[in-house]
Amino acid sequence: MKERDSSKIRFNILIALVYIIGIVLLVTLFNLQIVHGEEYRETSNTRLTREKTITAARGNILDSTGNKLVSTGMLYNVEIYKTKIDNETLNNTLLLVAKTLEENGDSYLDNFPITVEPYAFKEIDIESWKKNNNIDATFDAETTFNYYKEKYEVNTDNVQDARKIITLRYLIEKDGYSNTKSVKIASNISNASYAKFNEMASKFSGISTYTEPTVSYPFGELASHILGYVGPISSDDLKANPEYKQTDIIGKTGIEKVFEKYLKGTDGIRQIDMSVDGVVTDEYISQEAVTGSDVVLTIDADLQRATEEALAKNMEDMRSGALGEVANANEGSAVVVNVKTGEILAMASYPNYNPALFIDGISQANWDIYRNDTRHPLVNKAISDKSAPGSTFKLVTAIAGLESGAIDLNTKINDTYRYTFYNDYQPTCWRIGGHGWQNVVQAIEHSCNYFFYETGRRAGIDKLTEVAKAFGLGQKTGIELPDEITGTLSGPEVDKVWTGGKTIQSAIGQLYNDFTPLQMAKYTAMLANGGKNIDVTVIKSINKPDGTQVSRNEIDSYVTSLLDKNSNSGNDLELSADILAAIRQGMKGVTSDDAGTAYSYFRDFNIEVGGKTGSASTNNGTNAWFIGFAPFDEPEIAVAVYVKDGAHGGYTAPVARAIFAQYLGMNASQITEDTSVWSYMQTIR
Repeated sequence: MKERDSSKIRFNILIALVYIIGIVLLVTLFNLQIVHGEEYRETSNTRLTREKTITAARGNILDSTGNKLVSTGMLYNVEIYKTKIDNETLNNTLLLVAKTLEENGDSYLDNFPITVEPYAFKEIDIESWKKNNNIDATFDAETTFNYYKEKYEVNTDNVQDARKIITLRYLIEKDGYSNTKSVKIASNISNASYAKFNEMASKFSGISTYTEPTVSYPFGELASHILGYVGPISSDDLKANPEYKQTDIIGKTGIEKVFEKYLKGTDGIRQIDMSVDGVVTDEYISQEAVTGSDVVLTIDADLQRATEEALAKNMEDMRSGALGEVANANEGSAVVVNVKTGEILAMASYPNYNPALFIDGISQANWDIYRNDTRHPLVNKAISDKSAPGSTFKLVTAIAGLESGAIDLNTKINDTYRYTFYNDYQPTCWRIGGHGWQNVVQAIEHSCNYFFYETGRRAGIDKLTEVAKAFGLGQKTGIELPDEITGTLSGPEVDKVWTGGKTIQSAIGQLYNDFTPLQMAKYTAMLANGGKNIDVTVIKSINKPDGTQVSRNEIDSYVTSLLDKNSNSGNDLELSADILAAIRQGMKGVTSDDAGTAYSYFRDFNIEVGGKTGSASTNNGTNAWFIGFAPFDEPEIAVAVYVKDGAHGGYTAPVARAIFAQYLGMNASQITEDTSVWSYMQTIR
């Protein structure tokens, strides 16, 4: 009984609570809809909240000393949203916007194809434009202008003011806008305009300002082939990167492309409260944008500039005949590498290009200039061009001969000018009459073809290719840049019908041998460091916005996956101290002995240098090479210089000299060419 009474009491309490809650809800609804209904409806109808994406700034690209080679800044832009204002108010607002911008030296987007005073069409396909815009084909410029003036209900009699209004109305019409989708009116406005729009927001219905990151290249064309460029995202890019927006930019080449994942930041969200008549009432950040990571390169900007300038001047001197024979030198490359770490300190490719032209999409006129330039300015010749190395390859042949026992340090070979071992192929030395008896050191110094024909024959092609592969020749280096090519190493792998004549051609760096300047720089660095393999790199670090760094293992794994590279090319060479000393002594003689092929360019140089010239015959001429390292006793850097159609290998030595001088802090003196050293120059040496 007591239990039944207790249950009944609980039930009654529950019923009472339900009634109380119901009464509270009814009172609240009455208050919202009846008492304050008109007030709340008015507030709701006069306030719009919009979300605006805050585009994150890209990370910077810096040189090894902290110079910003690619910098991200912020632009102030002006946009307009559709609001509930009449046509006359819209026109007056747009005129005020245009005048405000012009007063501060800023401009607005102008795609309207008619100018006034006098009336004229701009240089476009007017017939197609009229057809696309449903304009009578017989209308002249003035009639067409008046058509738009009537269409947009522009009432002013001032022709210039009318055009300002029509231009912005035309822009809005073409781009399309709504209360949630804006149209950009002006980009990169001044601080004065930005302040004016914000201070007088009530007079600019529907107008909003916002910041947008922009990419710039403070050093102009410097290191353009390493840095690459960014550009508007394409449809293919969007398919591959669905997280991007159509308005984004994306890395297209170089470091910008390879490290896009790290350079691109994470966008944020900005909330904008705006009254129905277009006045901004409040703004706040609901999600902060996160800047991209900074990519720090191993490049030194000062050394890069000196390398590029020396290369450009060198080719100018070649073309003018200042070095002796006139050469049609218009393309080339120079690479500087740390012999111990493999870090690329400079990588020049001539000619450069201007990456800034691509940021907003390169114009057709500029694209045609680059595309039709026979010097191929968009190609990074350090990694995407190749050439026979000529006599610079003779160091491989010397090592192959010494390691195999085909020759020793005391072996002398008599250069009688014509090599007659094979009946069907009898090449000559470049020096008429020959060099006479030569040992390996002398043969390197004098670049004696005959000596290396014989040494290559004795060592055999298998040994030559074994040593060349150890240096990484004819293999990708794995540099963190796109479009690196493999090159070609001469041997039976590329020609199944092999003969002895092909071996001796290969032994002096000809036939199928074709290497990139970067491969040659690595080869030179290994000669300088005693045969230790190096992993060449252009990346020093990737610094995240939170102050931490991306691990080297992550960078290597990412690059390997992205560029589909296997592993580092080459391997350590176990060179004896005697062999290494002989090779390097021969290279020293190239630059310091008066019979050396580069002596005239280094005879007054205060630092001892090891070097080797190379002149590679092609079907159309002779490509020129110089490889070298400095200082001689304690090598720090290695250099490879390549000039297409450079005539003589020695002609490229001034580039290396200028690089050594810059790196070592020297003041390079003017070089006076001693043409007598070239009196017997032939095609291969």
